[in-house]
Amino acid sequence: MAGASGGALAAQVSSAGAFGFIAAGYDSVESLKSQIGIARSILQSHKLDGSFFGVGFLAWQLDQRRDEAEKLVNMVLEHKAKAIWFAFGNDLQKWIKFVRDHDERKEEKTLVFVQVSSTEEARIAVEEWKIDVLVVQGIESGGHGSSHSPPLLTFLPSVLCLPALRGEGGVPVLAAGGLATGAHIAAMLALGASGSVLGTRFLLSPESLYTDVQKKALVDAKDNSTVRTMAFDTVRETLGWPAGIDGRALKNDTVQDFDCGTPINVLQDKFKEGTKSGNPSRMLVWSGTGVALMKEVNPAADIVLELHEECENHLKAVAQTLR
Repeated sequence: MAGASGGALAAQVSSAGAFGFIAAGYDSVESLKSQIGIARSILQSHKLDGSFFGVGFLAWQLDQRRDEAEKLVNMVLEHKAKAIWFAFGNDLQKWIKFVRDHDERKEEKTLVFVQVSSTEEARIAVEEWKIDVLVVQGIESGGHGSSHSPPLLTFLPSVLCLPALRGEGGVPVLAAGGLATGAHIAAMLALGASGSVLGTRFLLSPESLYTDVQKKALVDAKDNSTVRTMAFDTVRETLGWPAGIDGRALKNDTVQDFDCGTPINVLQDKFKEGTKSGNPSRMLVWSGTGVALMKEVNPAADIVLELHEECENHLKAVAQTLR
């Protein structure tokens, strides 16, 4: 959710009873600190715990700028965010230990979320790293993910079969990837997930950092509008992702030209101009496969309540059929 989920979105999601994350992305310490301040202010205005949010980090970015990265993570820990989410790194254990070492100096533990894209990654995260929450990301997910990740419908049950996740008291497992509705959440709960992660759905909110043009592109998207690609990372020069990681976004002329071998400098010029002028045929719009099921821009808190009601109604309907 880098470039999309700031303090306002995270706080409004949390205020409605879900749990929102601020995306650290490529931010500086001061920029991230500002977003945390926004989140705390909004939560406190709702008379809620001002630290009831999380911060998500791209671990490969942390690895590339170690000195500043430690300041970033330390700042989040000092502001007592309830959780930190790590994804996309070749040495996640290092950053998990960084959080654990910091927690030894305080009473309240910071929850560590780790996102995985294979059953073996899930096993390591749970058995060896002793993480607090596991996020299982299927290939349907918008934004970045593994091009080799299984579809969520088969991936989630495979992970839940791991010995360390059987029985009571195990690590909570959250399902992510292409989810858009309360029915999707109900389905994941029925499969055994502890909860679900939705990203694209919350891009269509006033609190999202996406522009009106990007939001309209999402509203207009069809069920075959997304594609996995490295086109946008190439033109933006955000390369450095671990092997096998690419991004799912709306298909447009930038993707088509990239696939056809258009020179990178030409692509970059067109991309920059398209982004500046708000041309959806050139700009970046990350999106999961469930985008066609999203047709309105609504406040983030209202989306949470709508999803909860839909989920509850579908679970009740299923219960009725089993009587």
